[in-house]
Amino acid sequence: MDTRKIKVAAQLLLAARNHEISLERLPDEHVPADVDEAYAIQDEVMQALGQIGGWKLTAGALGAQPACAPMPAQCIFAAPYQFFDLATAGTRGVEVELALRLKHDLPPRATAYTRHEVVAAIATVHPAIAMASSRYTESQAITPLAGLADALSHCALIYGPGRTDLGQIEQGMQHAELYFNGLELELAHDVDDDSEIWTRLTWLANHLAARCGGLEAGQFVTLAACASRQAVATVSSVQAGRAQRGTPVLAMAQA
Repeated sequence: MDTRKIKVAAQLLLAARNHEISLERLPDEHVPADVDEAYAIQDEVMQALGQIGGWKLTAGALGAQPACAPMPAQCIFAAPYQFFDLATAGTRGVEVELALRLKHDLPPRATAYTRHEVVAAIATVHPAIAMASSRYTESQAITPLAGLADALSHCALIYGPGRTDLGQIEQGMQHAELYFNGLELELAHDVDDDSEIWTRLTWLANHLAARCGGLEAGQFVTLAACASRQAVATVSSVQAGRAQRGTPVLAMAQA
């Protein structure tokens, strides 16, 4: 692993986050060579950003494994929250998310966590709005490895009220609702079944236990399994929610 490349790439991404530079793309010599280098860049960036408030989890585009990225605690807010004034580099987008919150730690240990143990660690389930914006200003620069190094374009998370009675999510029965300025959008749904969600979450628990101390109580995990990303232009309000099909929206996140 090229430690100098990792440090330089992290410095560039941090400078772009802080709006000290406009970063069109990572220079070729600083693009991670593999997943391990991309995660090492994430870790270097997070050392500067402070406490981790949660993790973004996706099915991944780098083979069979899922992918994840840390969410800084300073960028996680309870709804309602005014977040569209946050300056961002690339095109902003909004995602409807399902967010799980941990009730106890899942620290490193000698044996792998089982699905049952990971599900039992979930305290509450929340509807959430995720704001996405790459630090790269050129969309062509968001290759899978460069995007992973850039925390999967995570910018901010706004979460709605939690529920404790959704420990077993019937994902196939869920649908997402997203409103811009009070008008509901037509969404393209990316529905995963329950087994895929819990398989990915179990992978995350074991990946983080080996990588950086594990999941911690109070942290959120977003599943990125609700609907396609919607571009944001001029919007004064956003609402998002998840519901069982044929029933009212369970809860709303507002921004």
